[in-house]
Amino acid sequence: MVKSMTGFGRCEVSEGDRKMTVEMKSVNHRYLDVSIKMPKKLNYFESAIRSLLKSYIQRGKVDVFITYEDLSESTVSLRYNHTLAAEYLKYLNQMASEFGLEQDVKVSALSRYPEVLVMEELQDDEEKLWELLEKAVRGACEQFVETRVREGENLRRDLLAKLDELLEHVAFVEERSPQIVAEYRERLTDKVKELLSDTQLEESRIAAEVTIYADKICVDEEIVRLKSHIKGTRAALEKEEGVGRKLDFIAQEMNREANTILSKSNDLEVSNHAIELKTGIEKVREQIQNIE
Repeated sequence: MVKSMTGFGRCEVSEGDRKMTVEMKSVNHRYLDVSIKMPKKLNYFESAIRSLLKSYIQRGKVDVFITYEDLSESTVSLRYNHTLAAEYLKYLNQMASEFGLEQDVKVSALSRYPEVLVMEELQDDEEKLWELLEKAVRGACEQFVETRVREGENLRRDLLAKLDELLEHVAFVEERSPQIVAEYRERLTDKVKELLSDTQLEESRIAAEVTIYADKICVDEEIVRLKSHIKGTRAALEKEEGVGRKLDFIAQEMNREANTILSKSNDLEVSNHAIELKTGIEKVREQIQNIE
């Protein structure tokens, strides 16, 4: 199935007093470019998150936003550094003795000394934290892919309609080309008769001139290749997945063939249809830029 490169997904997972929220959105990009913004305590899982995202996404600039809330009361603990407090007290007593000062340090004052009492954040169980995070990421990815698929279906229908229009222009050029040669032969014959009214026409000479002209304006190969490219694009849209880069290459080739047809044409009608063909191919290519 065809997927768009623009999408959005969001998932919120709660477990007890903990809540994990993942939001992701994407725009067009030649390759997969992932940017993740999350709390520092989750940085350990960045590699695992990226690997998980790659199983859902092939191309696009993807921004991922992760928030984590822990409302439980046991998120921090108070640590008492007995050794450091003893060091402080030892040197305070030494100073009082050396300088004949009164030792007036109370427990409340000692507790405020640096690093004596420290608030520490409790470490989460990494396995349980990853289970919660993985569930939220997968949920967001599934919704994200759904939006890409829906948009991709709209792109597919639009592209198929545009390909039908291209075929109409190609068919006109194919039908018109033999008529141009026939008209040239008729004009050439009339001109020669006008100039050489008393002289017998050399049919072989006229045939040779017509052949040279027909060779110069012949676009049979370009038409065959254009039909093949349009057919290949249609087949890819109907059956394949992750074909954005492939279709972009095919669109470039189609544009090259249309340019050749336009450069060879000296017929106004063919030129007009070749211009419409180039315009249609450019529209196709713009839409292809949105396909994963």
